[in-house]
This record gives sequence, C-alpha cells and structure tokens, in this order.
Amino acid sequence: MHAPITAWPLMEQPREKLRALGAAALTDAELLAIFLRVGVKGKTAVALAKDLLHHFGSLPRLLSCTPEELTQIHGMGISKWSQIQAAHELVKRSLEEKLSEDSILSSPGYVREFLQAKYGRLPHEVFICLYLDSRLRLIECQELFRGSNNRTAVYPREILKEALSRNASALIVAHNHPSGSSEPSEADLELTQLLYKALQLVDISLLDHCIVSSSGFYSFSDEGHMKYDL
Repeated sequence: MHAPITAWPLMEQPREKLRALGAAALTDAELLAIFLRVGVKGKTAVALAKDLLHHFGSLPRLLSCTPEELTQIHGMGISKWSQIQAAHELVKRSLEEKLSEDSILSSPGYVREFLQAKYGRLPHEVFICLYLDSRLRLIECQELFRGSNNRTAVYPREILKEALSRNASALIVAHNHPSGSSEPSEADLELTQLLYKALQLVDISLLDHCIVSSSGFYSFSDEGHMKYDL
C-alpha cells in the first residue's frame, strides 16, 4: 500500500515540485500523474503513471495508444484516454504554430519534433508536404497521400500543383515508415531526386525530405542528398 501523495514531503509531491522548480524538473511519471490526478486503490497517481509507462514501454507509445489499449488497464477509462490525447494534441499544435511564426532556420529541431509527434507512430504510411513562404515560415502542412502499412503512391505533378497554388517558395516533404525503420529505400532516393529537379524548374526549393518512424528520423539534407544537377 502506497502512502497518499498528500502525505509525502512537500517537494516530492508533483504539483508542489512543479510550482517550485518548473515542469522540466519533473520526471515523465510525475508529469503524467498530474494529468491522471488520482490513482487507483492501493496505488498513487505517480505509481499508476509508472505502471503505464512500463506497460507501453515509452512515453510516445503511451501518448499514441488507442482507447482500447488504455482501457484494458485497471483504473483507466475513456476519460483518462481523452485527457492524455488532449495533452498530446496541444503539443503537436504548439509545434506547428511555432513553425508558422518563425523561419525553420531559427528552430530546425521543431521540424523533427513536429513530424515525429504527429506522424511517427501512425499504423499506415502517409506523405506530407510542408509548404514554406519566402521567409521559410510554414504556410500549411498537408497530408497529400495516404497508403498502406508499407507503401504510398506519390505523384510529383500533384505536389507541384499544390505548392504553386499556395505560392510556396520552398518545400519540405516527409513520410513515415510504420515498420519502425527510418532508413530510405531506393525508391525514396529516386523520388527525392525527381522532386528536387521538378521543383527547381518552377523556382521552388526542396529543402529536405524527412523519414520518420516510431524509433528514428532520417533527413536527406543532413545526409547530403539534396544536391542534384539538372
């Protein structure tokens, strides 16, 4: 039997610790416990949070779980799942808003964080376009193509049409690998080269092609694959 959190030393209580030291000082379990608010019989909210993290293996996996997966656990109902999903969605929206306010060059890490948070754990493959203005701020993030669990048909002509319709000056494209591997295939390399050259013809820069998965991230730009001769 765990002692109730209110009986803990003040600076070990998650809410009091957050007030005194800020959210960054809390562990994943302590932050999650604040959302859960209460535990279950025999377990504090912190103990329950630790059990959840252990059950799902990681915080990202917990955040992307289905209601069926969460409600199988004692004490977890649809309202708890809704609370967790709402928090996750706020994070994704905050990252997307940041990209629309500042040049991606001022916060390159946000692109990776946003793509992984939003698409890294999808069970099916999607192809995403991030349209950027002349100051490299996000105009719109569009899910342009959707496929199966291992393949998506991508049409460069459609990408050009959508980019031109938004008066985009630059583009970042991305897709996810539900398999968990973020390594590019030969088809990914060929598509990147084709898009790069096609967009150059209409004076739009392809800045990067990113691959995201549940456990990794690959940037064609970082790996030196974004220089092609016409």
